Amino acid sequence: EPVFMPDFLFDFQRHLTEWAVRKGRAAMFADCGMGKTPMQLVWAENVVRHEARPVLILAPLSVSQQTVEEAAKFDIEAVRVMDGKHSGSRIIVTNYERLHYFNPADFAGVVCDESSIMKNFDGSRKTEITEFMKKVKFRLLCTATAAPNDYIELGTSSEALGYLGYMDMLSTFFKNDEDSLHPAFIGSKWRFKPHAERDFWRWMASWARACRKPSD
Repeated sequence: EPVFMPDFLFDFQRHLTEWAVRKGRAAMFADCGMGKTPMQLVWAENVVRHEARPVLILAPLSVSQQTVEEAAKFDIEAVRVMDGKHSGSRIIVTNYERLHYFNPADFAGVVCDESSIMKNFDGSRKTEITEFMKKVKFRLLCTATAAPNDYIELGTSSEALGYLGYMDMLSTFFKNDEDSLHPAFIGSKWRFKPHAERDFWRWMASWARACRKPSD
């Protein structure tokens, strides 16, 4: 149960954040301007208070300092760390490219801000992020563009959160013209298996919330 739910959150933000805290490993796919930064900071503070251990927020380079400034505005303790040295800090913010300086064993939770950025990294960097997250108990993904090109990109998010792996998701819900999961056919067009579309979105709704505006 949430132990910290400040008044500065709007009702819809409180609803999303409470759900994500209870879920533990969740994705908030909220459109631009919906306030993902305060929501992820409150989520992180809940994990810190529950586990008495720090949380790491990963963000693009241009966003990490902004996240720390937002935290100060809301009286949440967060520091920006680039070298992995974070003794005594509660919420640590760094950019994705500095992840190799950090040890997942040091953290109770990890947040990926603008998590769709993982699709812009090469395979080794994306694997590094995913493997780091798999070793942390509580996980949160936040982005306005969860799958800008194709539904199958949601498999990256699922795998990072510890639900179905990317290939497992494909084999469960999708098929391609070659009827193969061989890596050579990953670039081919995937489509839902017969009668699988409803099950796919029900599965998605079990670990993700998507909204374009507060009334959603």
